[in-house]
Amino acid sequence: MKIYMFPGQGSQAKGMGGDLFDRFRELTDKADAILGYSIKELCLDDPRDELGKTQFTQPALYTVNALSYFRKLEEGGGIPDFLAGHSLGEFDALMAAGCFDFETGLRFVKKRGELMGQVSGGGMAAILNATRQEIEQTLADGGIEDVYLANYNSPSQIVVSGAAEQIAKAQPLFKKGKMRFYPLNTSGAFHSRFMRDAMGQFHEFLKGFEFAAPKIPVVSNVTARPYQSDRLLETLSSQIASTVQWSESVQYLLALARHRGAGAEFEELGHGDVLTRLVETIRRQTPDDVLDAFPIAVAPAPSATEPTPAAAPTPAPSAANVPAHTVAATEKAKAWNARYPVGSKARSTTIDCPELETRTEAIVLFGHRAVVYMKGYNGYFDLDELQPVAA
Repeated sequence: MKIYMFPGQGSQAKGMGGDLFDRFRELTDKADAILGYSIKELCLDDPRDELGKTQFTQPALYTVNALSYFRKLEEGGGIPDFLAGHSLGEFDALMAAGCFDFETGLRFVKKRGELMGQVSGGGMAAILNATRQEIEQTLADGGIEDVYLANYNSPSQIVVSGAAEQIAKAQPLFKKGKMRFYPLNTSGAFHSRFMRDAMGQFHEFLKGFEFAAPKIPVVSNVTARPYQSDRLLETLSSQIASTVQWSESVQYLLALARHRGAGAEFEELGHGDVLTRLVETIRRQTPDDVLDAFPIAVAPAPSATEPTPAAAPTPAPSAANVPAHTVAATEKAKAWNARYPVGSKARSTTIDCPELETRTEAIVLFGHRAVVYMKGYNGYFDLDELQPVAA
């Protein structure tokens, strides 16, 4: 099973793109006309030190990723079975799937970069060798507010996002044991509640365009499952403020390949090897029993207008052949569903956000997480993180 994947912000570097711009002269000229500057000059020379600024980084990466894909096809690389992209890279994946053309995608990321670049005062950091629970507990114990889990990059690497002063305040708290804390060179608190205004504006912008159904399945950062054709606009716009479920996306593809009795061949197209290294880490850190128990079925799309996860509720496993943590999570999900129907109200006990409403029944992810998808927030919440609100 062949998967092409495209990197996102953080993989940019002066000199990226090489001879791609001359090889695809017509597309490069179109990019220059849309952007109002030379994309080749920006990527190769960066004379004004702009490549690290979000509004320039995103169009640059999108273009290099896209041209790398076209080169792959020209050289006989063939059409993949699945596509995926990390954050910004997801636009390249959707372009490669035929949802829109190169120029339209560039207009999307130009607007996206401008909107995200306007949100200042934020920061991000990568935390290594700590679980979600350990990170949340450490933040809570340290009195850290306005810091949220933004990217699940691998089982051992989670990126947090939030107010810059709170990110700085959190750094010394993670200097214990094997934990490591690395501030990232970003200008905003991406994939957090700080991006909700930008998300709303981007949604309105995208409404002026038409999308085609993917010709190749694209795994979404938001749901870690393939995009649903009738949810393209909503899912893509919500991505700005939603957690990037990269680790689970890769695990889904690994589990699907395992289910099919095939190998999973990942190939990164674009600059660098960030995603290639993450995939290898995820492979190494994901036990076979987790992949065996991974929910890979796809549920029919509901009729409402908000983005919805594609994972179907996991059937009750047999304790005889399923790990104990999977059985426990399944029982927890069943107990929730018995008490709280879809549409029930709940509050998060870990982040400051308005009262939420369930959008699906509770399901099991990763083979051990009992979660439910929340309307409005557009993301999964662990059942342990929710406090039901009496009707």
